[in-house]
Amino acid sequence: MENVLEVKGLSKQYSKVLAVDNISFEIGKGEIFALIGPNGAGKTTTIRMISTLLTPTSGDATVAGASIIKSPQKVRENITYLPDEAGAYKNMTGLAYLKFMGGLFSTDPREIDKYIERAKEINKLGDRLKDKISTYSRGMARKLLLSRAVMTRPQLAILDEPTSGLDVLNAIEIRKTIKELSHNEGMSFLLSSHNMLEIEYVSDRVGIIAKGHLMVTGRIDELKERYNAPNLEEVFERVVKENEIL
Repeated sequence: MENVLEVKGLSKQYSKVLAVDNISFEIGKGEIFALIGPNGAGKTTTIRMISTLLTPTSGDATVAGASIIKSPQKVRENITYLPDEAGAYKNMTGLAYLKFMGGLFSTDPREIDKYIERAKEINKLGDRLKDKISTYSRGMARKLLLSRAVMTRPQLAILDEPTSGLDVLNAIEIRKTIKELSHNEGMSFLLSSHNMLEIEYVSDRVGIIAKGHLMVTGRIDELKERYNAPNLEEVFERVVKENEIL
C-alpha cells in the first residue's frame, strides 16, 4: 500500500518537558488511522507538527513525499486540519462561508463552484446553507466544517475530535461520511478522539500514545487478540497502565 503519511522519529521538546519522544508510524492511501491516548499524552502536539503548525525538535514527517520541515507549503497543499475548537464565521451564511473558504484555495470561479457543490453533497444541509451559521445547531455547524475541510479533496485529512459534543445521530452521520470518503475516494485520515466506540467503528488501524511515547500500533482486531481484550477501551487501559509501570 502506498503511504500518504510517513512519520519518522518525531520529537518535540518544550523547555524541560519532552512532549513527544521519537515516534514513528505511517498511514496508507485510503486508510483511517486513529491516534489515541490520555490527556497530555502528546496527541495534539503530534498532530500540530504534522500539520506544520509546530516545528519538531527532531525527526521529520512526509505527506505525499513532501517534508514538513523542508517543504511545509507543499505539505499544506496536500492536507486539511480540522481542530476540535474549529469554528466558522457566524455572521456569514453557510454558502457564503464555503465560497469564502474556497477562495483561499483557488482564484478560478469555476473551481470554487466545484468545491461548493462538493461541500453541499457532503454536508446535506440543503436550503439551510442560505441561513446564517449563528442559527445552526452544533451538529449542522460540524457538518459544514467537515465539508469545508474535504471539499478540495486533500490527500490527508487530520481531524481532532470530529464528533465531540454531537448527539448520537449527528455523530453517526459524520462517521459514515469519513468512511465513505476513505473507501470510495481513497482519502486518508488521521483521527484523534477519546470516544473508543467511535474509533473502533471507523478506524482501520490505531496508535496508542502515552507520555509522549507511541506504545503500540495495529489493527483493532489484532490488538484485541494481543491483549486478550473484548474491546478497544480495555486494550487502551492495559497499554496505558503498562506505560505507567515502565
